Amino acid sequence: MNDCIFCKIIDGTIPSVSVYEDDDIKVFLDISQTTPGHTLLVPKKHVANIFEYDDSLAQTILPKIPVIARAIKKSNPKILGLNIVNNNGAIAYQSVFHSHFHFIPRFADTDSFAMTFKDNSEKYSSDELQEIADRIHENMEE
Repeated sequence: MNDCIFCKIIDGTIPSVSVYEDDDIKVFLDISQTTPGHTLLVPKKHVANIFEYDDSLAQTILPKIPVIARAIKKSNPKILGLNIVNNNGAIAYQSVFHSHFHFIPRFADTDSFAMTFKDNSEKYSSDELQEIADRIHENMEE
């Protein structure tokens, strides 16, 4: 992709602070450094989001996530936890449309990163939840 910032980082047109690279992925520090050590993993193959992964790409990329996570955690004894975030589509806050995973180290509950999940459980009956689960199950690809 000619206008993709991550493709330009992968090919070296745009500089980055590299953490790791192999034939399939590039791992580099996020320029924003939401917290110290904020890192991105991007597949070298340009795919917009997780919906475009085929089995081969998933089997290549996804096993590397825990390896990178452990390395980040071990890199700083002050890291207490780690958010791994993958946004898919503009509605889900994806701003660069080349699939990527954020690794955001957490140092304290007062650091500069927050996620909130609203509890909507009172809005759903057991039957409604089962209907949602069944629709998802019916669309599973084996």
